[in-house]
Amino acid sequence: MLTAKTRWDVKRPDKNKVDQLMKELDISPLVASLLVNRGIDTARAAAAFLYPEKQPFHDPFLLDDMHRAIERIQQAVRNEEHILVFGDYDADGVSSTTVMMSALSQIGAKADFYIPNRFTEGYGPNKNAFCLAKEKGVSLIITVDNGIAAVEEVALANELGMDVIITDHHEPGPTLPEALAIIHPKKPGSTYPFRDLAGVGVAFKLAHALLGEVPEHLLDIVAIGTIADLVPLTGENRLLAAKGIEQLRDTKRIGLRALLKQCGTNLSQVNEETVGFAIAPRINAVGRLGDAAPAVRLLMTEDEAEAHELAKKTEMLNRERQKLVNEMTEEAVAIIQEQFPPEKQHVLVVAKEGWNVGVIGIVASRLVEQFYRPTIVLSIDPEKGIAKGSARSIQGFDLFAHLSKCRDILPHFGGHPMAAGMTLSLEDVDELRERLNAFAKEALTEEDFIPITSIDAACSIDDITLGALEQIEKLSPFGTENPRPLILIEDASVQSMRRIGADQSHIKIVFEQDGATLECVGFGYGYLHDEIAPNAKVSIVGSLSVNEWNHLRKPQLMICDAAVREWQLFDIRGIQHVHSLFSLLPADRRRFIAFGQETIGALRLQSYREEIDVIEAIEEAKRLSLDGSYVVLLDLPPTLEMIKVLLSYSLPARIYALFYQRETHFFSTLPTRDHFKWFYAFLMKRGTFHLEKYGDELARSRGWTKETIHFMVQVFLELQFVTVDNGIVSLVPNPKKRDLAESPTYRLKQAQLELENMLLYSSYEQLKRTFSEIKALRTYEEAKM
Repeated sequence: MLTAKTRWDVKRPDKNKVDQLMKELDISPLVASLLVNRGIDTARAAAAFLYPEKQPFHDPFLLDDMHRAIERIQQAVRNEEHILVFGDYDADGVSSTTVMMSALSQIGAKADFYIPNRFTEGYGPNKNAFCLAKEKGVSLIITVDNGIAAVEEVALANELGMDVIITDHHEPGPTLPEALAIIHPKKPGSTYPFRDLAGVGVAFKLAHALLGEVPEHLLDIVAIGTIADLVPLTGENRLLAAKGIEQLRDTKRIGLRALLKQCGTNLSQVNEETVGFAIAPRINAVGRLGDAAPAVRLLMTEDEAEAHELAKKTEMLNRERQKLVNEMTEEAVAIIQEQFPPEKQHVLVVAKEGWNVGVIGIVASRLVEQFYRPTIVLSIDPEKGIAKGSARSIQGFDLFAHLSKCRDILPHFGGHPMAAGMTLSLEDVDELRERLNAFAKEALTEEDFIPITSIDAACSIDDITLGALEQIEKLSPFGTENPRPLILIEDASVQSMRRIGADQSHIKIVFEQDGATLECVGFGYGYLHDEIAPNAKVSIVGSLSVNEWNHLRKPQLMICDAAVREWQLFDIRGIQHVHSLFSLLPADRRRFIAFGQETIGALRLQSYREEIDVIEAIEEAKRLSLDGSYVVLLDLPPTLEMIKVLLSYSLPARIYALFYQRETHFFSTLPTRDHFKWFYAFLMKRGTFHLEKYGDELARSRGWTKETIHFMVQVFLELQFVTVDNGIVSLVPNPKKRDLAESPTYRLKQAQLELENMLLYSSYEQLKRTFSEIKALRTYEEAKM
């Protein structure tokens, strides 16, 4: 058995719907299954999803207040009023600001932008910034990616004689600001066809309405904010991302080209992963560590030298951000392990003075990945006596709902079920930890602390073809609510397996199923080499891709989890250095079984003495429970019956067969009946025979061993054919006729040879069959009960 690292949630599609899509769209069974499992189960919906570039954009004037906003902006342009675009410091906010500034510039507006400082001002509009805008002659403020909660700030702007147009996508509160216009797809009463636009998507709709046509030249920027903000990549977002990625591959923005060069990315290979893992983190790094304005200038600059300098600075900030996150994560892990052991905590709350509030959200996510516990990371400000932090949760624990129960100690917090931000008094940190742990203890079970992997489809290796993979790519761009598909292949055989990488921490496995093969690669999964036994039936989960090498293209699966449902046999007979193997077995699952005390010393296992069960009687074997354990059989049992009893009363997950034996019987001579017949005739001729004096000489003359002579004498003695007195063997006159098998010594020797033949010198397949028959016996016995 090999236990999966996560709980697998496998989606099983409606077969009739799959067959219908295959027939109407001429697509592979795998792609049809993926579409149905994502709720796209009609030919029309599937065609729209597979070819997003053919779909039209929604009319921007379907958004409430759009006409009013456009009229006010046009008025400001005519009157040469000073317009301020009020943005945000993350990638969505920077993208939104760029889109809005570009559109205003295109129509000749007199406009500037302002992005608040994360550390001194925090998120969203603030009164000081609005007062400063008034002093600079601003008469119209357009917020992008923020503003829906700025009730007091908008009221102040109204008092100061400034109009405010809000464009936002965050959840509206119970009271909306009294702005001139609110452009928001989730605004109460809104009938806009798509509700899940990112902030940059809303800014793009305003730009569309303002320019009178779809501003496709802005789509490269729109794709960045849309993908970075983790909004669902469905509906209009899918169209924005797909067309935006196409624009990115041929972008004329010298700042973006310079940034991509810093990333080492080829423009022609840009995709959603480039945006999510290369572009967005670098843009975010600027606002996480300081003023986000340089990120906007990078996206808008038309100066080659400035573009190069800003891209270089952005790269440096990103490296600094990475280093900071790594250092803070290490510090947080150390604090958790020393003060708040995860096995005793349902929710992790960790705090330290001086932690950068710009990256604590990333640190919280890292800790959730490592410990899979709801986690809050707080930065302590001792001068103000407060702690400011970010929280990330796991499935099954509604973070926002439980934090809402702590409003009395959380004067400032906000978020949603999976993430939140907060500020609280230092003296309330311990109280928050205690309350959340109490809530989680009631809400979560042990199973909830095992991560869930959502699997999009189960298929056979035969289903995975280059044609199917090319069709799967039509499901891209992948992202939130449209993740890259995870595929499950069940009960495949291992054709070959080897560790790869300089440190051998990775693995390459070729699986076989009904004659079809698939190459799989697992980065960081080198341990599977020692976890999968020969002939095991493996279920594997991963994402599919095309491997191109030497002009050859073939399907490949990138491993993300693996499991073996049946028990496994690991043949370690003859291995010399067993200590290194034993140290790799989890201490909470390994069980060492010895059938003789001397084995512990012979194998130098004194350090494992407390873990070794020495079984010397059948009753001891019956009492031992090995269910689900990794059982190491250190030596040979005295009889096969001992093994049968041991396994008939338990069902181990794995058996490691070492079967050490100091003395081997298999290659010693088991005298035949002809041997005994000759020796008996020899004794009849001699009458008596001095075993001690002449035993060696007799053995040499016959080509036997001395032990063979002694063995036959012992058998004759037990059968009462001879007597032995002071080493002299004498025949018993007229003995009763008896069979050799009546001798206990003969039977024991025969049984030992059979046991060695079955357990020690058998092939892997024979040994596996022996154990399988024993385990099947238990199943049969249970069925009769």
